[in-house]
Amino acid sequence: MTDLKNPPAEEKSYSQGQLVRMRFFRHKGAIISMAVMALVILVAFTSIGIGPIPGWWDKVPELQYPKIGDGAPSWEHPFGQDTGGKDYFALVMLGTQKSLIIAFGVGIISTVIGTLVGALAGYFRGWVEAVLMRMTDLLLVIPLLVLAAVLGKMASSWGIWGLTLMLGLVTWTGLARLVRGEVLSLREREFVVAAYAVGTSSSRTIFKHILPNAIGTIIVSATLAISAAILLETALSFLGYGVQAPDTSLGLLIQQYQTAFTTRPWLFWWPGLMILAIALSVNFIGDGLRDAFDPRQNRTKA
Repeated sequence: MTDLKNPPAEEKSYSQGQLVRMRFFRHKGAIISMAVMALVILVAFTSIGIGPIPGWWDKVPELQYPKIGDGAPSWEHPFGQDTGGKDYFALVMLGTQKSLIIAFGVGIISTVIGTLVGALAGYFRGWVEAVLMRMTDLLLVIPLLVLAAVLGKMASSWGIWGLTLMLGLVTWTGLARLVRGEVLSLREREFVVAAYAVGTSSSRTIFKHILPNAIGTIIVSATLAISAAILLETALSFLGYGVQAPDTSLGLLIQQYQTAFTTRPWLFWWPGLMILAIALSVNFIGDGLRDAFDPRQNRTKA
């Protein structure tokens, strides 16, 4: 006899949210990457502190300390020292903070703009779609690195916030096209037609009925946008068009110490490894989210 209160696992029904969580937590790479990403964020923001909040590391990135030998990694300075005697662990943590702020800021800005543009173009069609998509196509035909370099140089005097805004304004095009495609499909569904028939406003239909059903595409694209943003910021700062001194970032640290690659390689490898860890972690998390939101995976084992 089947226990009605505790049905077999294969007979249990799950909500969409439960299915998404179960698929995501089955993705080992995504879970490990979440742990790595959380560790990077925790160490970066607690070690040297942020703003007036002090950290647990006893050295600060601004001060020069007595040079120990040639500045190689030691117990006193585990990441070594730069050419002027500054503690390189503190410098790398500061650069990680700035790069993370830029990456997440760009991800949020580009996601908001891309979602709005794609949703409006897909829902209203006609001249609205024509104008928004031609604007999107115009940005797509211009090489992203060139466009970002020009705008980044213009915004360099505004600090990392200006660079974040400018990069967010040029990296939304891919998401806009994806969201437009989703909205074009969803606007013909029965629940959207029913909402339109009872007089629901366009804004409520878009934000209440359509976008929640496209949330999987939006979240996955936002995650990958963060990874792309940190690599773009690194490339711009390395070329001298991104973060400018006295601010710092992981890309700027690599650019400043690129000549020391053969003589003091730790000045190059530590920021490079942090960039690699962040980019790979975010990409694996994005892969896990893509698998979790895949509607074709409609059966989940307990």
